[in-house]
Amino acid sequence: MNASRSMPPEWSPHDATWMGFPRDSYAESGLTRDTVQQAWALIANTISEYEPLRMLCHPDDLLTAKKQLSEAIELIPAALNDAWLRDIGPTFVIDDGALLAIDWQFNGWGQNTEFEWGHDDTIGARIAQWLDIPVERAAIVNEGGGLHVNGHGTVLLTDTVQLDPDRNPGHDRDSIALQVHHALGTHRAIWLSKGLWRDNFLNGTKGHVDIVACFAPDGRLLLHRQTDEAHPDHPLWDELSRQFSEEGIDVIALPAPSTLKDNRDWVDYSYINHYVCNGAVLCPGFGDRADDAAREILSEAYPNRDVVVLEGRELFAMGGGIHCITQQQPRQIA
Repeated sequence: MNASRSMPPEWSPHDATWMGFPRDSYAESGLTRDTVQQAWALIANTISEYEPLRMLCHPDDLLTAKKQLSEAIELIPAALNDAWLRDIGPTFVIDDGALLAIDWQFNGWGQNTEFEWGHDDTIGARIAQWLDIPVERAAIVNEGGGLHVNGHGTVLLTDTVQLDPDRNPGHDRDSIALQVHHALGTHRAIWLSKGLWRDNFLNGTKGHVDIVACFAPDGRLLLHRQTDEAHPDHPLWDELSRQFSEEGIDVIALPAPSTLKDNRDWVDYSYINHYVCNGAVLCPGFGDRADDAAREILSEAYPNRDVVVLEGRELFAMGGGIHCITQQQPRQIA
């Protein structure tokens, strides 16, 4: 544990949100480049109504981005391979009262992407340079979507992510936890055995926690629950709810939509992959009757915020959700 620093939880005040404008679609998504860019723009434009939004954009895409994005959004030219800012951007912590960027090593989710990722591994340092704040290069491969904190010293991690031999060969739970605690100021790691089934294929993360579980401000844990026994994610609820109960954490079920498959296979549609910004919670919607139930659950967890449900199926066809494409910059408290 690094006692001088802490990672503020997502619901703490933000100075801004960071995003990246997508360059193209994945071949297997079945989406056009324009559709993908419009899906990102919907999220960005909505967030910009609640807090400042800074959008990294490849110079070749600036004109397209300007047409689709609100004038309130600050466009920042940058070389990008992909646009999952949660993973390629820095994780911000407060160290001795000042903002510090943790720059995780990034290698394409353990070499699991069809895109080049060399430029994306530089984004954390570039954002820190733009903000003129210190940056600390981590000693391990990791991504922002692969961790979640409660603001009281606990961090969630996943065996199939941080212990992935294509990410961190030779490491075990103890050695990874040591690195994470040093970076974030946490002192307790809870390890999930795996993430969702769909996340293991090409362009997936191999098990990010931010589509499975997240803390709420009152200390309870929101947990994805697939209720259909035919779906490969169905057994995960029993395993994880029991584990968190044994850890002394109260669990709130966030049931999955009734939609089970898309044009490819079993879906990983999850309301866990929402984003908390100043005054609002942005929740993915799937045109499903469960959308309303998810809104109610999140409204109870965040009673003083608007809960805005936005179309999420294009994002999930690309392999992620609203949380995956956003990264909060916490406000420094004087």
